Amino acid sequence: MAIRKLLLLLKPIDPYSFLQTEGASLIKNPQVLKYLESRCKVHKNAINFCQEILSKKPVEWKPISRNDLAHPIRDVDMVITVGGDGTLLHASHFIHDSVPVLGVNSDPTQAHEVEELSDQFDASRSTGHLCAATVENFEQVLDDILFGRVIPSKVSRISLKLNSEPLLSHALNDVLIAHPCPAAVSRFSFKIKNKDGETRHKTVNCRSSGLRVCTAAGSTAAMQSAGGFVMPILSRDLQFMVREPISPGSTASLMHSAFKPDQLMDVNWYSDHGTIYIDGCQVRHNVQIGDTIEISSDAPVLNVFLAHGISQIRSRY
Repeated sequence: MAIRKLLLLLKPIDPYSFLQTEGASLIKNPQVLKYLESRCKVHKNAINFCQEILSKKPVEWKPISRNDLAHPIRDVDMVITVGGDGTLLHASHFIHDSVPVLGVNSDPTQAHEVEELSDQFDASRSTGHLCAATVENFEQVLDDILFGRVIPSKVSRISLKLNSEPLLSHALNDVLIAHPCPAAVSRFSFKIKNKDGETRHKTVNCRSSGLRVCTAAGSTAAMQSAGGFVMPILSRDLQFMVREPISPGSTASLMHSAFKPDQLMDVNWYSDHGTIYIDGCQVRHNVQIGDTIEISSDAPVLNVFLAHGISQIRSRY
């Protein structure tokens, strides 16, 4: 499909506006202030650079702040996000299944900066795991796409049903089901089932701080931080982990595993209150005692231009 109409989706230019109160900075450490000001400048320069490049290409495009997204994105041939993984994640909840997306990491982490400032604060910037481009290679990646030399990868997402009713939002990274108070105990049970109705797995009863389920794309995020394993980016499997289980006993080995595309997870919620968090705080749904949640990889895939796919294609030329 020829790409002629693009949407440029931008992380806000001044994401740290809270630093100023009546003209005075809320940050007193000059090194931290310098670091945050640098992040704003680098991001703004990246936006300007991407717009300059797009202005030279035979495409129609318009910019929009991610904060201004309110309706599904359908009437474009491609979406380009400029920010980091958070901006692409936000966009994924608005992009129609047929529209591919390219992520541009506007402010990549600088290893030397992290090392230099490690004794003072965490100077990490944007990881950009899902972003195939930076300002260093944006024009080359864009040309590869416009000339049809690369195609997007089909990245799995999570489908959810609450009390048998499908939820409209699909998770690109992960789903967390937990009590809204992080200090409270979450009580629930789960069972892995085959989609043909056959059940070979036992019901696992849990008291814990919640249940996390991730896609392959999300396996490098919170799941990995919690001790999970990294999955091949194009895997359709879903990985799950019960967070901080209380006295799991004989079921300890069942608290962390994965299930296949022909399987699903049934969750029964037994706490008075609970929340389904989809892709962090992007989307939330409340649950209550007696509710059931079905989790599977049945959601439509998201078409994402990934760095590994672009490098593989480019090596052929």
